[in-house]
Amino acid sequence: MKAVLAGTVIAEADESDLVRVEGNWYFPPAAVAPGVLVKSPTPYTCSWKGEAQYYSLQVGDELFVDGAWAYPDLPQSAAQRVGREFAGYIAFAPGVQVGP
Repeated sequence: MKAVLAGTVIAEADESDLVRVEGNWYFPPAAVAPGVLVKSPTPYTCSWKGEAQYYSLQVGDELFVDGAWAYPDLPQSAAQRVGREFAGYIAFAPGVQVGP
C-alpha cells in the first residue's frame, strides 16, 4: 500500500503491516518517508482512542497542514477493540491517496 500526496509517495508498506480503523489505513511509523511528518499543535481527543498527535506533511516546498495523525498513547482497550496494536501508527487525511 502507498500513501501519495502531490505525486510523491510519502508512505509505503505491505497491506498486512497496516491497520484499518474507521475507514482509515494506519501505516507503521517506519513506513513514512523521512522528513515528511511535522508535528502540529492541533488538539484532538477521540472518545476511545485517546489523544491524537496531528502532523502537517512536508512535500517538497509545500506544507499540507494537519494532513496526518496518530495516537501515540493508545489505550489497551482500543487495541483490543481493533484486534491489533496500532499506537503511533500514522493515518492520512482526505487529499492523500492511499491504495495499492
